[in-house]
Amino acid sequence: MTPELMIKACSFYTGHLVKTHFCTWRDIAHTNENVVLAEKMNRAVTCYNFRLQKSVFHHWHSYMEDQKEKIKNMLLRIQQIIYCHKLTIILTKWRNTARHKSKKKEDELILKHELQLKKWKNRLILKRAAAEESNFPERSSSEVSLVDETLKCDISLLPERAILQIFFYLSLKDVIICGQVNHAWMLMTQLNSLWNAIDFSSVKNVIPDKYIVSTLQRWRLNVLRLNFRGCLLRPKTFRSVSHCRNLQELNVSDCPTFTDESMRHISEGCPGVLCLNLSNTTITNRTMRLLPRHFHNLQNLSLAYCRRFTDKGLQYLNLGNGCHKLIYLDLSGCTQISVQGFRYISNSCTGIMHLTINDMPTLTDNCVKALVEKCSRITSLVFTGAPHISDCTFRALSACKLRKIRFEGNKRVTDASFKFIDKNYPNLSHIYMADCKGITDSSLRSLSPLKQLTVLNLANCVRIGDMGLKQFLDGPASIKIRELNLSNCVRLSDASVMKLSERCPNLNYLSLRNCEHLTAQGIGYIVNIFSLVSIDLSGTDISNEAFCKSSLILEHLDVSYCSQLSDMIIKALAIYCINLTSLSIAGCPKITDSAMEMLSAKCHYLHILDISGCVLLTDQILEDLQIGCKQLRILKMQYCTNISKKAAQRMSSKVQQQEYNTNDPPRWFGYDREGNPVTELDNITSSKGALELTVKKSTYSSEDQAA
Repeated sequence: MTPELMIKACSFYTGHLVKTHFCTWRDIAHTNENVVLAEKMNRAVTCYNFRLQKSVFHHWHSYMEDQKEKIKNMLLRIQQIIYCHKLTIILTKWRNTARHKSKKKEDELILKHELQLKKWKNRLILKRAAAEESNFPERSSSEVSLVDETLKCDISLLPERAILQIFFYLSLKDVIICGQVNHAWMLMTQLNSLWNAIDFSSVKNVIPDKYIVSTLQRWRLNVLRLNFRGCLLRPKTFRSVSHCRNLQELNVSDCPTFTDESMRHISEGCPGVLCLNLSNTTITNRTMRLLPRHFHNLQNLSLAYCRRFTDKGLQYLNLGNGCHKLIYLDLSGCTQISVQGFRYISNSCTGIMHLTINDMPTLTDNCVKALVEKCSRITSLVFTGAPHISDCTFRALSACKLRKIRFEGNKRVTDASFKFIDKNYPNLSHIYMADCKGITDSSLRSLSPLKQLTVLNLANCVRIGDMGLKQFLDGPASIKIRELNLSNCVRLSDASVMKLSERCPNLNYLSLRNCEHLTAQGIGYIVNIFSLVSIDLSGTDISNEAFCKSSLILEHLDVSYCSQLSDMIIKALAIYCINLTSLSIAGCPKITDSAMEMLSAKCHYLHILDISGCVLLTDQILEDLQIGCKQLRILKMQYCTNISKKAAQRMSSKVQQQEYNTNDPPRWFGYDREGNPVTELDNITSSKGALELTVKKSTYSSEDQAA
C-alpha cells in the first residue's frame, strides 16, 4: 500500500467517523432542544394557567366582597326598616296615648269649667237674691254677725315681717288711712322699716307741705328713699330733706320749684346719696358744682331734660374727688351739650356702665367718639330720638363691652353696623332696633352667632322677611331668645312662625302685631311654643282659638282688631288661660255678653281689659266684672254703644282708670255700631288720628268721677 492510498484511507475513515459522530450529536442535540422547549412550554402553560386562575380568583373575590357588602347593607337596611317600624308603632301608641290623655285633660278642663261656671251662676243668683232681701230689717242681725266674724281676724297678731310685707303693697295714702282705723293699726303703721321708702308723688295733690315736713322730721333716721316726682312744694319743704342723714335715693324729677338753693341744703345734709334724679328741673351749673363736692359715692344720676346747665357744668364733675363712682347717667333731652361737653364727661366719669341719651337730635357720631375715648366700661346704651347717629358710632363703640343696645327711629343705621357684631360685641344680650328702616335680612344673618342674645326688638323694620328670620333662627341665638318683637314686619309669613315654633323653646314674649301675611294656619303653630307668657297678635288674620290651648301660663294677650274672632276664643281663654292679667279684644265686634260672663267667672287675676269697639256688649258685663274680676284696675270701653253711661259711672268707682264713650266706631274699624261690615274704608290714617284725639278727650278716671 502506497502512502497516498494510506492517506486517502485515513481521510475517508476520519470523515466517515466525523460524519457519524456529528449526525449522532446533531440528533442528540435536536432531541434535547425539543425537550427543553417542551419543558418551557409546559412551564409557560402552567404559569399562564396560574395567572389566569389568580385573575379569575381576584375577580371572584371582588365579586364576593361586593355581594357581602350588599348583603350587609341589605341587612342593615332591613334592621333600620324594622327599627323604624318599631318606632312608628311606639310613636303611634304614644301619640294615641298622648291624644287620649290630652283629650281626657281637655274634657276634665271643660267639665271643670262648666261646673265652675254653673257655680258662678248660682252664686250670682244668690247675690242678687241677697241684694233684693237687703232692704228687710231682719238682715241687720246677719250683718252684725258678719261684723263679729270679721273682727276675729286681727292682722296685728301676725309677725312683724308679715305685717311689713302687707303694708309694703300700700301707697302712702292707704298707709295713713290704715293708721286711723284703731290703736292697733296705728302701731302697725309706725313700724320703722315701713318708712324706709316714702313716695310722696302718689299723694302730691292732696298732702300739704306741713305734713311732709313733719313726716320727714319724725322719720328722718329711717328714711332711705324719697320720691317727690311731680310735687309742687315750697323751698322750705325741700330744705327739710336735709334732716334725713341716711338718705340714699332721692327723686325730685318734674318738680318746678326745685332750685339750686334747695340742692345746696340737701347736699350739705345728705352726703350718702347714691341715686339722684334731677330730671326736668331748673338746676344750673351751681348744682353741677355741688355734685362732686358732696356726693362722693354717687352712682346713679339723671339730668334728663335739664337744659339750664352748660358744658362748663359738666366740667365741674371732675372737681375734688369727682364723680368717678358714677355708674348710670341719663342725659336725655339735654340738647345744649356739645362735643366738648361729652369729652368732659369722658374725663370725669370713666366708670360709666349704663348711658341713656333719648330725644337728642343734636347728638352726632363725634359726640359718641368723644364719650368713649375713656369710658370703655359702658355695657348698656340707649339712643332713641337721635337721627344723626350712623354706622360710625357702632365702629367707635367696638372698644366697649356692650351687653344692651337700643336705637329707635334711626334711618342711618344700616347692615354695615351688624357685619362684625359677633366679633365686636360677643356678649350682647339685648338689642332694640325698632323703626330702623335700613336694617334688612343681612343684619339678621349677622346676629345669628350671638349666643347670649335674649331680647330682640325689630318692630317696624319693614325690610325684614322670612329668609332673614330663618337664617337668624338657624344660629345659636335662637336657643336663648326670650323676647321677640316683630310688629309691623309685613314681609313675614307663616313659614316664619313655623320656624319660631321649632327653634325657640324658651320664648316668653312674642309680638306679631300687624303682620298681615300671617294666616290662621301659620298662627296655629304657636301652639307648639309652650313657654309663652305674652302674645300680641293684633291686626292679624285670626279666625280660631287653637293657639290658646297650650298657653297654660299665658298672662298677656292682645288680639285687638281681629274682626273674625268670636265667643269661642273667650271660652278657650276661660278654660285654658285662667292666669290672664291683661287682655285686649278691642275691635272684635262678635264678642257677646255670654263670653264675657265666662271670662269673669274664671279669670280672677285680670288687671287690664280693653273691650273698645265690642258693640254687642251691654251693662250686664260690668256687673259680672265687678263680681268676678275684683283685681281689675284699667278698663277701656271706647265705642261700646250698648253700655249705658250710668253703668259706666258705677264701674268707674271700682277701677283706677277707665275710658268710655258711646260714639260710633270709626270707619277704619271696618264695621258700624251694630257690628255689620262697612264696605267703604277710606281715609284710614286720618280717622285713626281722630280716634286717638277722641280717646284723650273722653278718658276719665275714678278720681274724675269722684270730683
